[in-house]
Amino acid sequence: MDILAEIVKHKRTEVEMLKRVSPLSPKTIIRNGRMPVSMRERLAAASTGIIAEFKRRSPSKGWINRDARPEQVLPLYEGAGASACSVLADREFFGGSPDDVARARNAANLPLLFKEFVIDEYQIMQAFSAGADAVLLIASVLPPGEIAALARRIHDFGMEVLLEVHTADELCALNGDMEMLGINNRNLGSFFTDTGNSLRMAEAVRKATKGFASAPLLVSESGITSGRVIAELKRAGYGGFLVGESLMRGENPGDNLRRLIEEAER
Repeated sequence: MDILAEIVKHKRTEVEMLKRVSPLSPKTIIRNGRMPVSMRERLAAASTGIIAEFKRRSPSKGWINRDARPEQVLPLYEGAGASACSVLADREFFGGSPDDVARARNAANLPLLFKEFVIDEYQIMQAFSAGADAVLLIASVLPPGEIAALARRIHDFGMEVLLEVHTADELCALNGDMEMLGINNRNLGSFFTDTGNSLRMAEAVRKATKGFASAPLLVSESGITSGRVIAELKRAGYGGFLVGESLMRGENPGDNLRRLIEEAER
């Protein structure tokens, strides 16, 4: 079994259990913090477009920063110039939780991405309740019809969609109502990472979105460790850059982000 299949199998069991012990209803959930803002607009208007990620661990590399706390890291990201933040909400494989998203919301005013393996409306309600502005949907996790239905529910709650794809074949899950399109440089089956994937996918994305009234803002995800790579991706049409592991390693993620931005702007 590949890593993604293992994660999704566990997630289905986890969500069904949570629905029984901690039921949520659209009529009763309470929003944490302000109402959603547009992450797409913030990224499009930003000079850097960096989505700084709060991430404690990964299935392939183990613990990155076991003791990290969102209430400490998010203000550092905001102060260093992040355009938005991504917060891992998966507990079993990434050491996160929806509570981390809520703590991040209370610590910073940046747009927040609820980064989770979303398979059910329950998780969308978790995202809204925690204070997220956008929700990740992964094209390799569900068929296009289910992706489209979940995207509509995300919009019903006033949040935006970041659809993640890794290959050109997965672009069939994209439609003109999705605000952001993420090209994952990491293969979620093997967790092999190659930032060249975003460059190779740029032409396929242009063809897939040619008839759209408004093309999604392009986000390159994973494996970005230098400002040189960000500059190259900008020239290829990307407006967002999701960076996590290289920022979270070390004592001060804010300093790591500041150095990355300085390098990208040279």
